[in-house]
Amino acid sequence: MTAAHCISKRQTNRVVLGKHNLKTSELGSISVEIAPGNMFVHEKWNPIFPALGYDIALIKLSNPVTLSNSIELGCIPAPNTVLPNNYPCFVTGWGRLYTNGPIADNLQQALMPVVDHATCSRPDWWGFTKKKTMVCAGGDGIVAGCNGDSGGPLNCRATDGTWEVHGIASFVSNLGCNAKKKPTVFTRVSAFNGWVTQIMANN
Repeated sequence: MTAAHCISKRQTNRVVLGKHNLKTSELGSISVEIAPGNMFVHEKWNPIFPALGYDIALIKLSNPVTLSNSIELGCIPAPNTVLPNNYPCFVTGWGRLYTNGPIADNLQQALMPVVDHATCSRPDWWGFTKKKTMVCAGGDGIVAGCNGDSGGPLNCRATDGTWEVHGIASFVSNLGCNAKKKPTVFTRVSAFNGWVTQIMANN
């Protein structure tokens, strides 16, 4: 799973698994090139109006991958699951370390609690830009996702101990990555279970 706006059919795309540092060769990491026909963007995604939502895409790997200590699965939450306010989740990515800052070499991880829809859709937060098919996290003005983290997961631990991917990093504020009351906005995965199931069944 990734964000629709991360997909380009005009260039070669690849998925790298088990990676931590982008500049070094790491034992156990796997790189897989992805054919354009194996990338599936949601049909309602509109790159001219990203705030409409539907920023989700699936990528089909050409070969099965063996799981290891550095390559594990994340579960998809049950359909229409909505996490409560302040539920602890983690964002990970190689995006900018701060607004207009350098791209990270090492995979970054940060605790970013969920901001519920009632709060995130307030006029002084994201207002009408925040749709119910999205989930907000962060917004404290300190910790945030940033440019380059797009398509990455918002991982949250379920009560049974499993890790679930509740969000796909979609956009941040043009006021800055860590603008207060402008939390990182993610596509809410549990709003698209039916679409994911359909794409997988047909491909």
